[in-house]
Amino acid sequence: MTTDPYQSLLTHLASTQDSADIEALLTALLTGKEQQDIANRIRIFDLLEQGVTQRDISEQLGVGIATVSRGAKAMQQHDVSALLATHRQT
Repeated sequence: MTTDPYQSLLTHLASTQDSADIEALLTALLTGKEQQDIANRIRIFDLLEQGVTQRDISEQLGVGIATVSRGAKAMQQHDVSALLATHRQT
């Protein structure tokens, strides 16, 4: 068992199959702005994978070019293909 709160959260999320429970937990943990930032990051990944330019993504989502650039860098550093596949199924 881990005492690291973040690892504990990850373990809990991985073992929870009820989306309402996950939503309730994330709503308690994250502000509305943080939730929107996460949603935008997922949209950025998706649009980058579709070949949309960073400038167009910035304009389309109403976020700064630096936000899109950080998303692009994160996408290069991490394999987000599973996240994108799941996102597209919903």
